[in-house]
Amino acid sequence: MFDFDMKNVSSKDFEEYLKSVENADLSDAFWDAALVQNLNTSVSSSPNFNVYLAAQVKSNDKGFLSKDITVKDLISHRGDIHHVFPRDYLKKNSLKRGEYNQIANYVYMQSEINVQIGNKAPNGYFNELKDQCNGAGLKYGGIDKFQSLEDNLMMNCIPDTIFSMDIGNYDEFLTQRRVLMAEKIRDYYYSL
Repeated sequence: MFDFDMKNVSSKDFEEYLKSVENADLSDAFWDAALVQNLNTSVSSSPNFNVYLAAQVKSNDKGFLSKDITVKDLISHRGDIHHVFPRDYLKKNSLKRGEYNQIANYVYMQSEINVQIGNKAPNGYFNELKDQCNGAGLKYGGIDKFQSLEDNLMMNCIPDTIFSMDIGNYDEFLTQRRVLMAEKIRDYYYSL
């Protein structure tokens, strides 16, 4: 395949060749279905996940539930990948490693926020985040306005249905987040 591409690049106008490859390989079917399916993996070194992170870095996105610290900062300082649905919460509900370590469940998050979340279900800690935004005091990072929380969820491709989700919604969450991640990757690609 590489030799084929190199031969075509050298024998044709590069922009023309690139456009033909994009039209053939990056159709709506790729962005809406194939990429979404490729995000159904537990391999954190997945090229698709790395492109998603690159999109977050280029957009200067904040880390999950962070008010000021960016994904770039977290990656640069070897920050940890954490789980939106906490790993221990999923393990206690009998999910296997390949299920709880889905890349669609991964976010870059400050460790101190992750420690505060512990093994709470999303509907538990997200409702506490709502309270935090209504003046109840800071518990999970420094976000204290609901608009800032919504913006952070959008940056991190977290569906807005997360506020009511528990173990019964985990598969739905993964499906919704994969679609949002694929959209972010598409937007990133076309911004280059």
